[in-house]
Amino acid sequence: MKRLKYSDLVKWKKSAKRKPLIIRGARQVGKTWLMQEFGKNEYDQMVYVNFERDKHLVDLFKGGFNIPRIITALQAESGITINPDNTLIIFDEIQSVPEAISSLKYFEEDANKYHIITAGSLLGIASQEGVSFPVGKIDFLDLHPLNFIEFLYSMDEGALINILYEFDWELIKVYKSKYIERLRQYYFVGGMPEAVAQFAHNKSFQDVREIQNNILKAYELDFSKHPPAGTASRIRMLWNSIPSQLAKENRKFIYGLIKHGARAKEYESAISWLIDCGHVYKICRVSKPSYPLKAYLDIRSFKLFIVDIGILSAMTSIDAGSLIKGNEIFSEFKGALTEQYVLQQLVSMDNQVINYWSSERSTAEVDFLIQLPGKVIPIEVKSEENLKSKSLKIYKEKFEPDISIRTSMSDFRTQEWLINIPLYAIPIINNILRYRVE
Repeated sequence: MKRLKYSDLVKWKKSAKRKPLIIRGARQVGKTWLMQEFGKNEYDQMVYVNFERDKHLVDLFKGGFNIPRIITALQAESGITINPDNTLIIFDEIQSVPEAISSLKYFEEDANKYHIITAGSLLGIASQEGVSFPVGKIDFLDLHPLNFIEFLYSMDEGALINILYEFDWELIKVYKSKYIERLRQYYFVGGMPEAVAQFAHNKSFQDVREIQNNILKAYELDFSKHPPAGTASRIRMLWNSIPSQLAKENRKFIYGLIKHGARAKEYESAISWLIDCGHVYKICRVSKPSYPLKAYLDIRSFKLFIVDIGILSAMTSIDAGSLIKGNEIFSEFKGALTEQYVLQQLVSMDNQVINYWSSERSTAEVDFLIQLPGKVIPIEVKSEENLKSKSLKIYKEKFEPDISIRTSMSDFRTQEWLINIPLYAIPIINNILRYRVE
């Protein structure tokens, strides 16, 4: 398996300003695998601590933050002599020991020669009394499910990836059916590493769905075990409403779909909890698509998307045949699934600001807006080859953007103001736009 974030870890290792690193991400997106793979390949030795498994190490941080003492204990635990020049220290499931997070401040201030990577959910850390979060003393790296490029790597489709990055659109047309076949597989399999690895191994959609259902069960357990008192049932109801929210034509989140009479104030904490977990992405409307987008947020209007398209497929029990071969009955929800796919690719890119725009009376809507330096780029999503873009034309007439994007199953083409990017090329949209702008 290849993760594109691996190169970011290499840059972190070589940086003269390196700080202890926290990898953030939802459950089962591959944080542990990435840390250990990085340690095996880039260091002579690795000290791995899992605070959920090695519970006796909790007391290590309760006696203060004397770094030499902590290093001595880690050496005794692992049997490895820690050399700062060639040893990676990994603290996994660090949320189980908030004091361990506090210790990162002292590693940065008093012993920044050590290479330390940590991972885990940050839920509940802020509410731990007496625990200081090391603001400004750590680096962050966000890890998401595999995007479509990483999925292609897992399927041994390196040649298809190379053609995409070369922008050889005529050659891409030759292999269009192959790209679409893999894309439809990705709609079902998604980007959770275990599901992708299983599909790469035996191409069994049934085995993939079993893995996805197990992930959903683990999420359900999280809803019961970890949230603040009194919010578990609301989190579960909100989570289960998301597919029906996305099935609507405009995808805007409506509290009344959770249950009759539901109000925003009753579910705000549930939404925040799911976002902090990494289970959902919240995409807000902007009243005006101007730079910077955050200055024009309409926080009352938003869409919620699931962490992974494969998990969404599992939640809705979509069968592989409907996705791979096509099904007229399924065509309406395919639009929601395609928006989920595009959003997931955009989220996987670093520091991407993502919103959407709709007119005040919702007579026109552009699915996504992304922000480049000094620019706002509208993106309209089409699930098949339908190239009618009524809302995008209204947007163009009203705001006159330099560049607009339509993404569909159609081939790459350009007009004066519009670029059509095939859905399977959306993961490299930044490369395409950079090439066009330059």
